[in-house]
Amino acid sequence: MAQNTTGSASATAIEINDVQPIPAAERHGKAWHLFTVWSSPNLEFATVYVGALGVLFFGLNVWQAILAVVVGNALAAITHGIFSTWGPQGGLPQMVLSRTAFGKWGNLLPAGLSTVVAGIGWFAVNSVSGALALAALTKLPVAASLGLVIVAQILIAFVGHNLIQVWERYTSYGLAIVWIIVTFIVLTKGNYSVDPHMSAFNLGGFTLAAGAAYGYTAGWTPFASDYTRYLPASVNKRQLGLAAGLGNFFSTSVLMIVGAVAFAVLGVQDNPTSGFTGLLPSVLASLTLLAIAVGSISANVLNVYSGAMSFLAMGFKLGFKTRRAIMVVLAGLLGGFTAYYAAVIDPKNLGSHLEGFLLVVSYWVAPWIAIILVDRIMRKGADFTDVALTIKENLAGPISFLVATVTSIYFFSNQYPTYVAPGAVAGVFADNWFSPAEGVKVVIGGDATAIVGFVIAAVLYWVLRKALKSSK
Repeated sequence: MAQNTTGSASATAIEINDVQPIPAAERHGKAWHLFTVWSSPNLEFATVYVGALGVLFFGLNVWQAILAVVVGNALAAITHGIFSTWGPQGGLPQMVLSRTAFGKWGNLLPAGLSTVVAGIGWFAVNSVSGALALAALTKLPVAASLGLVIVAQILIAFVGHNLIQVWERYTSYGLAIVWIIVTFIVLTKGNYSVDPHMSAFNLGGFTLAAGAAYGYTAGWTPFASDYTRYLPASVNKRQLGLAAGLGNFFSTSVLMIVGAVAFAVLGVQDNPTSGFTGLLPSVLASLTLLAIAVGSISANVLNVYSGAMSFLAMGFKLGFKTRRAIMVVLAGLLGGFTAYYAAVIDPKNLGSHLEGFLLVVSYWVAPWIAIILVDRIMRKGADFTDVALTIKENLAGPISFLVATVTSIYFFSNQYPTYVAPGAVAGVFADNWFSPAEGVKVVIGGDATAIVGFVIAAVLYWVLRKALKSSK
């Protein structure tokens, strides 16, 4: 059958494909499109604020924070690029491909987590970011701004894949122009001097900052092939992987560096968005607020679309052709209510909520990625489409996932700074640094959960996959 590579498929027709393989006749698009698909959703304020966490809450100086986010983003982008290359082969979404390692029933666990984290958790985080920016720009109440942002996000994702691709591609151009200018101004205003009390390498804070960055960027990986499954099977896999991985890496790294530099100057802000734009000339500040609102929409159309896909990948038969679109609406409403609570009911705790959420994302994503990678290696030469669509059971996946996740969290996570008397030490990666403002030693409990979870999951899956003969 002929394959359409022009990218001319209708962007306004409601998509009725969901988790079944995309037919060859409906394949279209180009590898480079993935660079904009994965850069546009990261060009928003949530990305900036992840970079700020290191200097605001984890006791890092600006240089340590920059290194931490680059390391975390690089590790996440590598596997994201690899996973993206798997979509064109069989035309399946990522959470259906996950069945090869987990089995159909065991896959309920990661698919369910992806549904909640993407369709509700990330949707809420980015909706709040966009609403605060829109409220600051238009002077509308936060609740009204939140409603506008949520409606826009749901409408685009409701239509589906082709409209999402067009939206991400063209908004990325305008967003890139604004953020390039903002980056230049912020970096020239930065204070790069290091407080002598904070010059020593803070391993605990570094692992927390790198883990948060990793959680942010790796959080996209459970959706990677969702946006490559429409590409022709003959697409250049190397170009595709580089486009997806680099689109993710550059956008997240640049904006997180901007966040670290900006908030090293600003410090903690009641409204981080308005505090950040206060560094900019008035016209550019307004354009930046608009860019933040548009960027949050770009992020959330992916989150709510893939959240719905993850739900359908769990195997539910809803009995109507537009079930994907209807699930988008339901997930968007649940995420919207969560966002309303965070932005309107409890706005003072946005920073701590975001910090904890990002680390939790990295806690489950890292073991899942490890298991999927090892499964691919062990099934070398297999027809992964056939395996994903026919396998019923693979106990090695869920067992490895649960053991690795629980063990790594219990023994190696320590999320929050603990303010104690001078000389006290606590936590697996305890590091003391002096806080002149507080007049006390601050103990940062580090976080190696993602790394340990990845290693345990990979090794355990390899062993169990060989020991258990029930998996196909």
